[in-house]
Amino acid sequence: MSKSETRHKLRGGCQCGYIRYRIVGEPLTLYACHCLDCQAQSASAFGLSMWVNFVDFELQQGELKFWSARADNGSDKQCAFCPNCGTRIYHASDREIISLKAGSLDDKSILQPVAHIWTKRAYEWLGLGNKGVICCTEQPVQFDEILQAWRQATFKKLN
Repeated sequence: MSKSETRHKLRGGCQCGYIRYRIVGEPLTLYACHCLDCQAQSASAFGLSMWVNFVDFELQQGELKFWSARADNGSDKQCAFCPNCGTRIYHASDREIISLKAGSLDDKSILQPVAHIWTKRAYEWLGLGNKGVICCTEQPVQFDEILQAWRQATFKKLN
């Protein structure tokens, strides 16, 4: 899959259709987060977090609403969501990188996380520990290993 094909597929929005966006650059990484916040926000066992440079996120339709929350690791984050249906679109701790809620993408078939974080909060029935997937019991101090794993996985797909 070429870079332009990847970008072409990275479009998404909220459940009601009010919010539409696209990603114009390459994602930095994708991981599953099992923290209590992601479990509550997704109303599921985990949330999918795709890191994207903030400048690569283009809101094409609608207007996002924001609220602040404290993450499971204690840091503050801005949460962007649809004011009509409440679908979470992204989280941001700064204005450089956002954590796109990858479940809001139109084509989720391309998603393959390279890591699981906050696995101490994960449900046992998930059976984590696939070969080649990084597992962290809490929030990693540095995401270098996860970023590198994404680059290697993306390189393999492109070649």
